[in-house]
Amino acid sequence: MKVSEVMTSDVKIADPNRSIQDAAKLMDKNDCGSLPVGEGDRLVGMITDRDIVIRAVAAGLPASTPIRDIMSQEIKYCFDDEDLEDIADNMGDIQMRRLPVLNRDKRIVGIVSIGDMARSDEECAGNALAGIAQPGNGSVAASTAR
Repeated sequence: MKVSEVMTSDVKIADPNRSIQDAAKLMDKNDCGSLPVGEGDRLVGMITDRDIVIRAVAAGLPASTPIRDIMSQEIKYCFDDEDLEDIADNMGDIQMRRLPVLNRDKRIVGIVSIGDMARSDEECAGNALAGIAQPGNGSVAASTAR
């Protein structure tokens, strides 16, 4: 099974020039804790609710702070034509619950999560989750881009 068969294709993309308050509102509206950050359909980063709390609120930055200033720029992603099992194994290894999905032109086409996998292949999702649940290096946000 390919990633494109299970991914969420209606992905909301945050503009890096918008405020972190706008990002938080978008997360609230879409009931999610992370957003790909893109210029057009080109992935330039990721922002999470944790980024907002740790990198902005804890540092005393205003709600008007641009997303670009606190987003993770070094991101992990997968391609829409990759095998789901391989991506699940990779997600377990890098301890990530969701990955942006790009096409081979490196344009954002979706996002895949453990939940997306579970709806189609419980064993695959379970393997990924087992890897994620393992104690890790504690620095997922600092992972390097593919």
